[in-house]
Amino acid sequence: MSYYYCYLARCADKALYVGSCSNILTREIEHNKGKGAKFTRERRPVKIVYFEEFTTRANAMRREKQIKKWSRIKKERLAAGKHPTKDS
Repeated sequence: MSYYYCYLARCADKALYVGSCSNILTREIEHNKGKGAKFTRERRPVKIVYFEEFTTRANAMRREKQIKKWSRIKKERLAAGKHPTKDS
């Protein structure tokens, strides 16, 4: 079975990038080689700090789209492993 991922990558300038892919390990390497989004090419190195696994590409992309709409604070909470909508 193939899996797909939605992930948060921390850039060198501390920015968070939200993306989706089919191979989480390869994706970080690609970002750091300058392959992929212009946003991360200009902010290398990047480190994937959070990811979620999905059984379909559509679900991973749906989650990516949802997270991209969030505020930076909410994304930071998710990256820290905390529920992004709770105070604790």
